[in-house]
Amino acid sequence: MSAPAVHGLWTTAAEPLDKITAPDIEYAQLAPVLIVVGAAVLGILVEAFVPRRARYHSQLFLSVVALAASFAAVVALAAGGYGTTKARIAAMGAVAVDGPALFLQGTILLASIVAVFTFAERRLDPEAHGSRVDSFVAEAAAVPGSDAEKEAVKAGFTTTEVFPLALFAVAGMLVFPAANDLLTLFIALEVFSLPLYLLCALARRKRLMSQESAVKYFLLGAFSSAFLLFGIALLYGYAGSVSYGKIAQVVDGSVQEIDPALADTMGNDVLLLMGAAMILVGLLFKVGAVPFHMWTPDVYQGAPTPVTGFMAAATKVAAFGALLRLLYVVLPGLTWDWRPVMWGVAIVTMIGGAVVAITQTDIKRLLAYSSVAHAGFILAGVIAATPDGISSVLFYLGAYSFVTIGAFAVVTLVRDAGGEATHLSKWAGLGRRSPLVAAVFAVFLLAFAGIPLTSGFTGKFAVFKAAAEGGAGPLVVVGVIASAIAAFFYIRVIVLMFFSEPKPEGPTVAVPSPLTTTTIAVGVAVTLVLGLAPQYFLDLAGQAGVFVR
Repeated sequence: MSAPAVHGLWTTAAEPLDKITAPDIEYAQLAPVLIVVGAAVLGILVEAFVPRRARYHSQLFLSVVALAASFAAVVALAAGGYGTTKARIAAMGAVAVDGPALFLQGTILLASIVAVFTFAERRLDPEAHGSRVDSFVAEAAAVPGSDAEKEAVKAGFTTTEVFPLALFAVAGMLVFPAANDLLTLFIALEVFSLPLYLLCALARRKRLMSQESAVKYFLLGAFSSAFLLFGIALLYGYAGSVSYGKIAQVVDGSVQEIDPALADTMGNDVLLLMGAAMILVGLLFKVGAVPFHMWTPDVYQGAPTPVTGFMAAATKVAAFGALLRLLYVVLPGLTWDWRPVMWGVAIVTMIGGAVVAITQTDIKRLLAYSSVAHAGFILAGVIAATPDGISSVLFYLGAYSFVTIGAFAVVTLVRDAGGEATHLSKWAGLGRRSPLVAAVFAVFLLAFAGIPLTSGFTGKFAVFKAAAEGGAGPLVVVGVIASAIAAFFYIRVIVLMFFSEPKPEGPTVAVPSPLTTTTIAVGVAVTLVLGLAPQYFLDLAGQAGVFVR
């Protein structure tokens, strides 16, 4: 009996299939991502074939040129109308080319250029064995404190791999807010997370702390990826598709043809709610919202400071972009379900970040909890569920990213014998010892606090206004209270810098190269321009605030 059955299987399988159609890829619209990926691959070839002494300059040049070219490609797409009238889904439905995607990609690229300048800084530490040193370990594979590490330092080695790693992270971040199906979202998440786990472990000083922070980030990041992947599986089970548009149609019941195999699961709201919740957990982890923020202070403190600044700015922009697209494109039919949950998350994030920051004695941990509180403020704009909500979040992310990178760049300048002096007590009297550096840091702190005439005030005002108009008035009240609490510890640092006596054995302020100076100057300029004359940029965010469906 069995022989004919087997024979039957073989004959069916051997029937000619339809020809597989080649994918239709719009290379011009994907140019920003392709340029950065190409440069990252070139960076690896540079590591392999260029002599060691020439690598630093080659990598820096390649990275800056690639990021600038990618930004030019974003501007060209926006000028060509792809942010408004020609917005479309590219790459066989995998990537959206629309206003929010281009705005966020432009923000990520500009932030990355100034962050790469801080990566390349080599004048802050005294020269070791006749060669300049940067913030990164001499040889990553050497055990901390071992003879191999000492020999690598003596030989003047530097880890120039940080540049291609940063480029790979940027490439993933560019795709993340533009992803238009769940699998592309997950792959982009992994592409930008894995280089960041490595970068966190490469600090030259305090290497054990740096490696510990990388392990914590990796383990918790793996948990969040697992949540995201499980959520994707459940949503696929619910809708029979990973495409955002298809899932949205199934959610709001406008789907035309139902696959008979999926007819039973499509009515199952448990799969939808569980899947959506798990994907939200994965994204809220990347954003650093309470209660998924536990990695933030340890990782920010342990990672090399240039990496902390890059991660704090660019990851937030990418993650909020992905969160906005998920809630506004995939789940608009579930607004009544996700809004109450997000209300709760936003409230505990704003209050939690602000209250815990008061107790911190380390400047990097203080900025980490400050970034948690800011995640709560941005969530208020997300919750608005209106076009104004989208544009206010886009503006806030643009303003916040430059203030953050600028603030961490200032942190790299204050040093003592052990490297960066991050304990708050060391910053006492800094305003008398180095008035310019203290004044610049005070500008950044005032922007974080949302004081008028800074970008932070404009951003908070836009977000709270959108939330109030979207019916989240009580949330705005909580936000204002949290802002007042947060202002206390920012102003405490300013008072400490300007009104305390400097200690004789206190830290010195290193004189940076033009690279870090540029980063800090750009941060101050953006902070003041967006605070004093924000209208053009608010309009730009308003025009960019429409998702393509």
